[in-house]
Amino acid sequence: MGFLIVSILFSISLLFNFIQFFSKNREPLTSVSRVVDGDTIIINPGNARVRLSNIEAPELDKCGGPEAKKRLTELVERKNVHLEALSDDVFNRSIVLVYSGDKLINETLAGEGLVRYDGSPSPGRDAIKSAYQTAVTSEKGIYGPPCRALKPDKPGCFIKGNIERNTGAKRYFFPGCSKYNEVIVEKDLGESWFCTEKEAEKANYIKSGNCFGKKYK
Repeated sequence: MGFLIVSILFSISLLFNFIQFFSKNREPLTSVSRVVDGDTIIINPGNARVRLSNIEAPELDKCGGPEAKKRLTELVERKNVHLEALSDDVFNRSIVLVYSGDKLINETLAGEGLVRYDGSPSPGRDAIKSAYQTAVTSEKGIYGPPCRALKPDKPGCFIKGNIERNTGAKRYFFPGCSKYNEVIVEKDLGESWFCTEKEAEKANYIKSGNCFGKKYK
């Protein structure tokens, strides 16, 4: 009898600790009133704008942007979700993990190849990273055509526009430039193929230093 009582008390203690952990880390159910884009939602009450952590969706005018918004809308709009708030960004938006039941929405979007991965610290980072890596390997969503554009949009248009991730510098490469074959046009980031140097320069790209002394055609 004593062993049974101890077992029951131990089980109650585990349940209590779980409830405490859950309540500390996740807010009560929250209603999503609107999806802004593929990584930002508006919640009630207060019409607060919050951003999903560890992911970055393409802008709505970029390849994959509308698809990411559509999928997030299907998953959470006008539904109740749990939020796990982590921090605020420079725009005073809460950075959150979003759960629908036991499903981590951030991870779902990453696994479907609809967003890029952001390695900021969070409890969900490892799961989101793993889902993202699977999407890249499988060439899902923005990690496959047409967003990851390995071939020119038009015949003979072989100039690749590339945007430096850290600085935002826009440079173009053409056949004969060193590292030309290493450059991949990723349209979800706003990169493009061009037919002429003039066309690339009109789009605010400058000739890469790897093309020094060379001219296209």
